[in-house]
Amino acid sequence: MMAEINNPIAIEIQSLSKVYRYQSAQPVLAVDNLNLSVPAGQVLGFLGPNGAGKTTTIKMICGLVTPTAGRITLNSYDVAGEHKQAMKQIGAVLEGARNVYWRLSAWQNLVYFGRLKGTNSAGATGNYKERAERLLNDLGLWDRRHDQVRSFSRGMQQKVAIACALVTDPPILLFDEPTLGLDVQAARTVKEWVTRLAHEQGKTVVLTTHQLDVAQTLCQRIAIINRGRLITNKPVGELLELFRQEFYQIRLQGHWNSHQDMPWPGVAVQIQDGETHLNGVIADQATLYQLLDTVRETGLPLLAVNREEPNLEEVFTRLVTGEITQGQGHDE
Repeated sequence: MMAEINNPIAIEIQSLSKVYRYQSAQPVLAVDNLNLSVPAGQVLGFLGPNGAGKTTTIKMICGLVTPTAGRITLNSYDVAGEHKQAMKQIGAVLEGARNVYWRLSAWQNLVYFGRLKGTNSAGATGNYKERAERLLNDLGLWDRRHDQVRSFSRGMQQKVAIACALVTDPPILLFDEPTLGLDVQAARTVKEWVTRLAHEQGKTVVLTTHQLDVAQTLCQRIAIINRGRLITNKPVGELLELFRQEFYQIRLQGHWNSHQDMPWPGVAVQIQDGETHLNGVIADQATLYQLLDTVRETGLPLLAVNREEPNLEEVFTRLVTGEITQGQGHDE
C-alpha cells in the first residue's frame, strides 16, 4: 500500500459524467459522477457488465468522446485543455481493433501511429520503426506486414491494434478486451507483456476484460462500474477477502427432497450426478453446524464440506447483483 501512496497519479478522473441525448428517446446516463485515481506503474482492472459505462469511460480518456461534466488528466495533462500533450501519454487498444486503419498494411499502421505521436514526454528509447519491427515479430506478423489489415483475421487485426498502441512506448496503456479473438499463444504473449510493462518498465495499465481470471492474474487493483457508477475500487486481495470466509459447498450423496424448503436463506440446492450440492453464504461456524444438523436429519450421507476459495468472478457477480452491498465493496 505504501508504494501505491507514494507513486504519482498517472490517471486522475474527477466527477466524470456522460449523458447521451437522442431526439426520439430519453437521455441515457452512461457514466455517473465517476471519480478514480490510478497510480503510475499499476495495473488496474476496470470491470463491469455490458452497458456499465466502461468503454465510454475509456473513450473519454482517449479524447474520442466529450464528457458532459468532469475532468480527466493524464500525467497531469488535461485531456480537454492540453489535448495534444495528454494524447502522447497513452496507447490504446479499443474493443474490436477500432484504433487501426483497415485499408493500410500492418507496417503502414505502425509507421503512421509512430509518426503521429512521435516520442512521448518521458522520452522513448530507440526508433519507433525498430519497435515496430520487434512488435510485429513478437506477434508473428512480420511476414504479413505489407498486407492490408482488412484481409486479416479478427485475431490478427487485434494483434496489429496492440502493436500500434505500443509503438511509441507510451507511459499509459488502455487495453479494452486486448485478448479478444487471439489464439492461445498470442493471448499468453499479451499477458506477459502487461506484466512486464507494469512491473519492469513502470507503465500504467488500465485493463477492461470479461475474462475475470485474466484480470485476477494480471491486476493489482480492481475498479468495478455498474450502471455508470463506481461500486468498488480495491486491491485484488481485499476484494477476494470479502468472499473468503463465508462461501461453502456441502456435498451429499443422493437427492435432496425437492418438496422440502431450504431453511437457510442464501444457500442454493443443486442436484448433479447423483449428488446434492448445497452452495451458499454461511456467516459463521455456529450457523454451519446448525445447517449440518439439518442435513443429518435428511438421512443423506455427507460426502464433503468445503469452504470455497475466492475468485474474482464470484465476487464480481455478487457485487453487481447486490449480494455484497456497496458499503462492503466500496473504498472509503
